[in-house]
Amino acid sequence: MPPQASTAASHDIDARAVHACPGPSYGMKGFSLLSLVLPKGSLERATLDLFDAADLTVRRSSERDYHASIDDPRVDRVRFLRPQEIPSYLERGLFDLGITGRDWITETGADLVSLGELRYSKVTADPVRVVLAVPESAPWRSVSDLPEGIRISTELPALTGRYLEAHGIKAMVVPSYGATEAKVPDIVDAIVDLTETGSSLRRNGLRVLDTLLTSYTELVANVASHGEIDKRAAMEDIALLLRGAIEARGNVLLKLNVAAAELAAVTEMLPAMSSPTITTLARGDMNAVETVVPKNSVNTLIPALKAAGARDILEIPISKIVE
Repeated sequence: MPPQASTAASHDIDARAVHACPGPSYGMKGFSLLSLVLPKGSLERATLDLFDAADLTVRRSSERDYHASIDDPRVDRVRFLRPQEIPSYLERGLFDLGITGRDWITETGADLVSLGELRYSKVTADPVRVVLAVPESAPWRSVSDLPEGIRISTELPALTGRYLEAHGIKAMVVPSYGATEAKVPDIVDAIVDLTETGSSLRRNGLRVLDTLLTSYTELVANVASHGEIDKRAAMEDIALLLRGAIEARGNVLLKLNVAAAELAAVTEMLPAMSSPTITTLARGDMNAVETVVPKNSVNTLIPALKAAGARDILEIPISKIVE
């Protein structure tokens, strides 16, 4: 694999030499290198785990390092930044590709190309919600009950302002820079904040009055970069690997042998993405069966399969599922 171009002189390499080298070639002058920005903070560990599962392992000198690399010809440089900042930097062309939440894309109003949702978050695979929350003791039961001049703290002032305007609520929006739920009731009357499980809101004596936005993590690209054919192809490759790694989570491959007489009973028990793969073995009365099943059902499924006549049962981890 040829080295990545790092000097002006390297761009003058004879095109014939580039095409003679083994491995994929993106573009006329070698690889189409993407600059990638990943979220620092609460999503950081989950993002690193996802890239590792996708065989795009992110390498850096320490957890505090904002600079990183990926040993992949499609990725030139990697930076870690707060997800709040990522949409604006992508829109300005400082990076080609990045990961952030739909919440921050909506807040900034950045013009980006979405390569799709990545169904993962800090704790679960569920989306985060942007919610309006009030004290449990508050008399308000809907947004229309909110009094004029109510003080609302949030890290998403633009999104909150648009929401309140749409509902005809005149409020004082107070920008927050962290620990938003702790500001009620001494500093503000209500908050607009992100929640994944709702546990932090409950601990602070708050209840959800309304949901402003449901937000998944997204893979997004700079519009101009996505317009370049070679860069777009590299982006789609990376998106494919990430989606495949997410799809594989929580699933395993089951392989087993079963006699022809018990085949129907065994296959009826098997959940499958489409249908089980069945192969007749050299012994004509035996069949090999394989299928993808949810990991959380295996503890009851394997004993049931054994009782139904299955044998030689193998449970195999799956790294990726690409449909």
